[in-house]
Amino acid sequence: MTTTFPIFKTKIAGPEEKYLLEDPVERRKYFALKAGPEIEKLKEYLDAGNTFVGFLLGPKNSGKGTYTKLFMEAVGSEHVAHISVGDIVRGTHNDLADEGKKRELMEFLSSRYRGFIALEKIFDIIEGRDTKTLLPTEVILALVERQIDRLGRKAIFIDGFPRNLDQISYALYFRALMGYRSDPDFLVFISVPEAVIDERMKFRVVCPLCQVPRNVKLLRTKDVSYDQETKQFYLLCDNSACSGFGTARLKPKEGDNLGIEAVRDRLELDRQVMAKLMELEGVPKIYLRNAIPVAQAKEFVDDYEITPAYRYEYDEAAGQVKFIEEPWTVKDDQGELSYSLLPPAVGVSLIKQTAQALGL
Repeated sequence: MTTTFPIFKTKIAGPEEKYLLEDPVERRKYFALKAGPEIEKLKEYLDAGNTFVGFLLGPKNSGKGTYTKLFMEAVGSEHVAHISVGDIVRGTHNDLADEGKKRELMEFLSSRYRGFIALEKIFDIIEGRDTKTLLPTEVILALVERQIDRLGRKAIFIDGFPRNLDQISYALYFRALMGYRSDPDFLVFISVPEAVIDERMKFRVVCPLCQVPRNVKLLRTKDVSYDQETKQFYLLCDNSACSGFGTARLKPKEGDNLGIEAVRDRLELDRQVMAKLMELEGVPKIYLRNAIPVAQAKEFVDDYEITPAYRYEYDEAAGQVKFIEEPWTVKDDQGELSYSLLPPAVGVSLIKQTAQALGL
């Protein structure tokens, strides 16, 4: 994609305060400093029963889930939800193994689905018995409606739709299809260099319980442990809302070791969808930029907002893990030496631009 995203300034006037952004307590202080007024306005807006629909548009592994989870962490998750279309389809596959849930799903689709493929055949597609037919967009819309019904009246970020160029026309009417006729909506575009996606994939880990993602190299949790049997370092979940807080071992996803080459075709399609929707008139647009040129970093961001690279050493005598933090630079897609921003810095951009898009 050749579109140049604007650089969002998170640096504020006054003496620089440094925050440890992998620490949830420190992040709360950071968000209050960098986006306190906008957070309060968003909380008031949501507490009053208002909602919104934000469409997340970015390459695979661009951080859509991470940024919205940070938004929810700052603003509060009681009125905001993140919906992943991929997770919904996978969850539906699991529902079909339970006769009660399958019956409930059949009843829901019978009343809400409108399409040209019989429901029985749709179940074959979801369960994988029919590998030649793609799941129709009409079914995806109905499944998302079902998930929204389960969530109740909440503001939502939708991740994974539209997925291809053919679905864009559906996206234009998505809000009405879900019953959000009077709620504001906006598009969230995410720009990230391929070099960043590659590293994110190769070193990504997630909590098996709460699914919060982190990165062994680029976004560690507060606590890191060492497995003396395998001689490997691993992160422990730092999500205070998770039942595995401080104990759950974060694990890599299958196939992530291949990096960006495993998703090359997907990335190109994502770029085409983004480019098309950037031309859409009448919908507010939010631009999230992951990387910033090294030459401009001092003007726009604080040093601690720049992604460091971590490596670890184990102190046998003390029985502790030692962190070594080093600068991490990448070349962006135009070949310019750049820093990648830590997710909370991009989260600040999302918070402030969302408040602006809603006219707060």
